[in-house]
Amino acid sequence: MPVNALLADTKNKMDKAIQHLASDFSGIRTGKASPSLVENIMVEYYGASTRLRDLAGISSPEARQILIQPWDATAIEPIEKGILKSSLGITPQNDGKSIRLIFPELTQDRREELDKVAKKLAEDAKVTIRNIRRDANEKLKSMEKSGEITEDDRFKAEKLVQNTTDEHIRKADEALKEKEKDYDNIMSR
Repeated sequence: MPVNALLADTKNKMDKAIQHLASDFSGIRTGKASPSLVENIMVEYYGASTRLRDLAGISSPEARQILIQPWDATAIEPIEKGILKSSLGITPQNDGKSIRLIFPELTQDRREELDKVAKKLAEDAKVTIRNIRRDANEKLKSMEKSGEITEDDRFKAEKLVQNTTDEHIRKADEALKEKEKDYDNIMSR
């Protein structure tokens, strides 16, 4: 594998770690009801684990409410069970045709709890990025041993891998700061 391909692959994997973090952050509520909070909840439907967004229309008619309208009426009960099993912490209101989720105001205690979750997710993303760096550096060392690249080439490539790592760690930290800012904005209302 040429060095440029290795560097591109490393950057691509780190980009995916940041995208995954952003996806995880979208699932943490900030006080506003957003369909992204529930769309990836897994529901047992006819023996198959299915994403909620594949079973129902999801909308947010009010700032603190999500409306879930299943395309198949028989999916209401499994959707309700899936929501109850999720880490959302909201009790669904089922009227027989749709499910409403009403989100309470965000309290300081709940905000601190969500902040801890966000920090753990950011730290997990940084660990993933560092593991990708380690794997890339190991590949570079084996390329040097096999004579594919020189020692100087390895040092240059390791420096580029480290720069990419630093950039992605910074992105993870920035994403965490943005999430914390969302909480602070809600609490200052």
